[in-house]
Amino acid sequence: MKTVYKWENGGLKETPEFAASCWINLVEPSTTELESVLSHTQVPRDFLTDPLDAGERPRFDNEDGATLLIVHVPMPIVPEEDDEVEAISPYRTVPLGIILFNSTVITVCSEKTPVTTAFLDQIRRVCPPSDSWRFAFRLLWHAGVLFLRYINDIHSRAGVLEDELHESISNDALLKLFQIEKTLVYFTTSLKADTIALARCNTARQIALSEDDRDYLEDAMVEYQQALETATIHANILNGTLDTFASLINNNLNNVMKYMTAATILLAVPTLVASLYGMNIGLPFQDYKHAFAIVMGISGFLAIAIATMFVILSRKRKF
Repeated sequence: MKTVYKWENGGLKETPEFAASCWINLVEPSTTELESVLSHTQVPRDFLTDPLDAGERPRFDNEDGATLLIVHVPMPIVPEEDDEVEAISPYRTVPLGIILFNSTVITVCSEKTPVTTAFLDQIRRVCPPSDSWRFAFRLLWHAGVLFLRYINDIHSRAGVLEDELHESISNDALLKLFQIEKTLVYFTTSLKADTIALARCNTARQIALSEDDRDYLEDAMVEYQQALETATIHANILNGTLDTFASLINNNLNNVMKYMTAATILLAVPTLVASLYGMNIGLPFQDYKHAFAIVMGISGFLAIAIATMFVILSRKRKF
């Protein structure tokens, strides 16, 4: 889908035709749409196609008077209509390409992201596309803000799951926490690469940035750095939480095995006595009418003695 916005009467207005100064937003574009943009701007073809690759890494490039900046931006995962189970951490990242050519700004993404939507809603009357660098850096700033918002939401979801695990440890909650940890790992990886790409943009000699433009770039870099630090902290905390719950599970298993071992030993004593008196040979008390009571009494006495020993050792933390 191709959408063109031009600056008119102090705001961005959607227009069906290209303009000398405009913002071209491409979302999962068709070949025809790509060709029309290429014929209008004359930017390198790979600048338009590279951001459509889901595995493309963040980078900065300058070629033939056009500048490309690819960053990873966050977006929510929309569940399928027939999917009744809501994802516990419905966020991921996708590559977003920002191309600057003369007074035209082109954004390319394989999917519709809330970054461009939020940018359009909040900045349509502030920044014209002719001020291309400021336009791009403000767009990046909105992406950094979204990263922070989603990270805080993920942290809240993890807190709810931790409260559930404090009451009862379940496999379902642990798997959900693991999914959240994976999401934070993806976020931190993307944010690290984005920060490097922005730093390269700040030091590139191929472009000339004004002081105001550098201020806007630094604002975006601060948001990305803050998001990276926040995601790293939450990921480390969550990793420690998962390790703690894993230790608790192992400790509970050890306790269960300890009591099962004690119960097995207690049951083994009567079994041993019954096995001995089940032999077809001469045995003590075999002609005595109270033999059964005596044998059971001895078995019970031995079982009680062993149980008492286990209780004493358990209280002394030796069992």
